[in-house]
Amino acid sequence: MSGAHSHSHGHSHGHDHGHSHAPKDFGRAFAIGIVLNTVFVAVEAVYGYISGSMALVADAGHNLSDVLGLIIAWGASVAAKRPATSRFTYGLKSSTILAALANAMLLLIAIGAILFETVHRIIDPVEPEGWTMIWVAGVGIVINTATALMFMRGQHDDLNVRGAFLHMAADALVSVGVVVAGVVILLTGAVIIDPLVSLVIVAVIGWGTWGLLKDSVRLGLAGVPAGVDEAAVFAELKSLPGVSDVHHVHIWAVSTTETALTAHLVMPEGHPGDAFLRDAAHELKHHHAIGHATFQVEKSREACDRCI
Repeated sequence: MSGAHSHSHGHSHGHDHGHSHAPKDFGRAFAIGIVLNTVFVAVEAVYGYISGSMALVADAGHNLSDVLGLIIAWGASVAAKRPATSRFTYGLKSSTILAALANAMLLLIAIGAILFETVHRIIDPVEPEGWTMIWVAGVGIVINTATALMFMRGQHDDLNVRGAFLHMAADALVSVGVVVAGVVILLTGAVIIDPLVSLVIVAVIGWGTWGLLKDSVRLGLAGVPAGVDEAAVFAELKSLPGVSDVHHVHIWAVSTTETALTAHLVMPEGHPGDAFLRDAAHELKHHHAIGHATFQVEKSREACDRCI
């Protein structure tokens, strides 16, 4: 396995340190996204103040939370690259899991804020500020869509990047809703269309946020990552030559891009040698994207009766 190595601990353990996915560097995307959205927040706040539109000022505050989300995600991706230490033996890779969870919480807060404003507008309809809101929202569509596209290619492989993507995609969707509602209202005068469109937007954002929250909580609780089939991993370990039984299999995420495994292999003929460990680790990496694998070899199940 390229870049991997195995350690034999006495005659019973094997350990592989590989990387399931080489994390892509989104540093430039984060920097561009933060700068563009910070400028947009400032412009939106100024235009909102000048035009007397509290809706624009409030949306500027919402977009500011998205800038915070990008900063959190970027900080975690940088921290994840720090080398391991005696205190943090995996480095700070798990910071990406914390960042994904934080971004899910920020999205929930944003949903709550939009819902609050939507209910308020249903109870007390407000005439939209017209073309100013439409043009500003149009700029928001361009900026947020461009930023989201920079993270699109990594959102399926990295939960932390997915959090950043969802923030930007959600903002672009909100801006589209503002433009559509504004045009319809200017043409028909139906003010109620504004909060109705907001409810649809909240539902769409909520769907994506739920997936992000569920996956980040699972990883935070050391659950098996969504892309790993634990039954298939167990079956593959048990099919290894010389293995009669497998137990104490644990699979968890080291970060939003790396997965670890520990397993006890019952091999009546004893330790098969380092080549076996390397081959087993390679198979796990190739078939299941598990890059950190540790094996304990035992001659019988009874040898580990007291194992936890």
